[in-house]
Amino acid sequence: MGWEKRERGAASYYTRSKRQDGRVIREYVGGGVLGQVAAQLDEYERRRREEQSRFWREEQERLQRNAAFLDEIAAAADTLVRAHLSACGFRQRKGEWRRQREQST
Repeated sequence: MGWEKRERGAASYYTRSKRQDGRVIREYVGGGVLGQVAAQLDEYERRRREEQSRFWREEQERLQRNAAFLDEIAAAADTLVRAHLSACGFRQRKGEWRRQREQST
């Protein structure tokens, strides 16, 4: 995207690049006031996309930090459950918690 000036022409004109069918196509917009307005609109849109991208990147980082905290809480809860069940006379057999049989004397 940008202003171009050809050797034969005296005035500069604004073009924008866009992708079409996997190829980059240069689109002639115009010169003078029309070109300036189009350039300002393109700049505004570019900044809006960058700001939106930055917002979602920060949001994703925040969610990942929260997810890491939840993993820590889940590990702590698992440790507490295991300790409580063991203290209450249960044992783990093939992934299942079972009450231990009473030993007869």
